[in-house]
Amino acid sequence: MEYPGANVKGRIFVSCKKEKHYSRELILDQHALVYVITGTLELSYAHQTHTFGPGTTLLIPRNQLGRMAKLPENNESFRSISILFPEELLRKFYAARPENPAHGKWTGHLALEQHPLLVSLFTSLIPYFEMQDELPPELTEIKIAECLTVLDACNPQVQRLLSSFQEPGKMDLASFMEQNFLYNLSLEKFGYLTGRSLTTFKKDFQKVFKTTPGRWLTQKRLEFAHYQIAVKKRKPTDIFLEAGFENLSHFSFAFKKQFGYSPVAAGNLP
Repeated sequence: MEYPGANVKGRIFVSCKKEKHYSRELILDQHALVYVITGTLELSYAHQTHTFGPGTTLLIPRNQLGRMAKLPENNESFRSISILFPEELLRKFYAARPENPAHGKWTGHLALEQHPLLVSLFTSLIPYFEMQDELPPELTEIKIAECLTVLDACNPQVQRLLSSFQEPGKMDLASFMEQNFLYNLSLEKFGYLTGRSLTTFKKDFQKVFKTTPGRWLTQKRLEFAHYQIAVKKRKPTDIFLEAGFENLSHFSFAFKKQFGYSPVAAGNLP
């Protein structure tokens, strides 16, 4: 998870954004908890966008592919507290508890209802960020264990999400790629998220789409961008990152090569 400019204490973070902030591709390597203090948090995956306001607590599972937006509101900065859960600490915590009968890979986030215990927990964390020093590792572990205890008391589904350490299993390649082609990931990461090695991913991709992943991804992203500019009348500067391109110049070059005219000209089409 990216925390540019965030105040960090061990595995606990406070984020404060005065301007709108949009993340690039977001894939966590650890389960994470996010508590929204002020402003609005948007989570987007595939073709879905979810919006959360102040007082919302979210659990985001590892290996969940998406994007995040932090939006100030009512002249207030966006502020949130986030906690990352190391796998070794989670295994230790849940080893002493009855096994959750629910099983299988968890997909999507888990939004928790407001609860006095959650409010109290996050309120107790804020003073630590007035300190100049890092929290001692022992104290960080104690606060995370306290957090896990509170979460267990608030929602029985929490254990199912946080005690899941499964790697991505092999899934339907066509369906996954059609839903996620806009994300600017390496082929290795696409392979990992579909449960394949890079070699197997390329081989299976050729069988399914009859072309290489690179050509297919570029074609799909440019078709998406053309529709957004020519039909929806969005500006190229507003769309190139969303369409999975690294920078505007690369996007403009690829767009003109594909369609024979620039993105600006596409915006002037009748």
